[in-house]
Amino acid sequence: MKNDDPIDVNTQNGDDPTERSFWEANWQNGTTGWDIGFASPPIVEYMQSFQNKDAAILIPGCGNAYEAVSLVAQGFTNITLIDIAPKAVENLKISFGDHPAVKVYCEDFFQHEGAYDLMIEQTFFCAIPPVMRTAYVIKTAELLKQGGKLAGVLFDRTFEKQGPPFGGFADEYKLLFEPYFEISKMERCYNSIAPRRDKELFIEMHNRKLK
Repeated sequence: MKNDDPIDVNTQNGDDPTERSFWEANWQNGTTGWDIGFASPPIVEYMQSFQNKDAAILIPGCGNAYEAVSLVAQGFTNITLIDIAPKAVENLKISFGDHPAVKVYCEDFFQHEGAYDLMIEQTFFCAIPPVMRTAYVIKTAELLKQGGKLAGVLFDRTFEKQGPPFGGFADEYKLLFEPYFEISKMERCYNSIAPRRDKELFIEMHNRKLK
């Protein structure tokens, strides 16, 4: 793992970070600085106490999906991974080809359809331009079942350079999520990796479900 903050993305591709080509170029060029090389400790610890091993779980913008590796090891049976970059999905299909518990799709999150008990957030929200965050929240609410959960980590900081990643703070996140979710936890992570210490929030919230 790098000693600096491992979140760098190549923003010199000349592409829009909302487009498949932008992320595919980063994967093809090996510019995947957001990849820490293992599952995020706050998410691993949270899932160790998650009782329903058959819960339908979605991990969007999953990259190398180390969290899914951890979930399989813990006995979870229904995991869906989506990423917009074909190269990332190619890698995932190799990694999880022998795991019937894991389904892999090359899709745009905003076009995905399904019904899930839990969506895990790990460096996907921060990859989306802030103008799209309301759309993210609404789409998440649509994908989660009544009472379904969104859990994971959000950055608790801003960034000097133009994103992605795009940062933010708890107060603005609460304004975004509260119309659609009951927030049970949004607090500073105590078990972040060293480069992100005091820079992450752990979130857990329940879907109010759109009518």
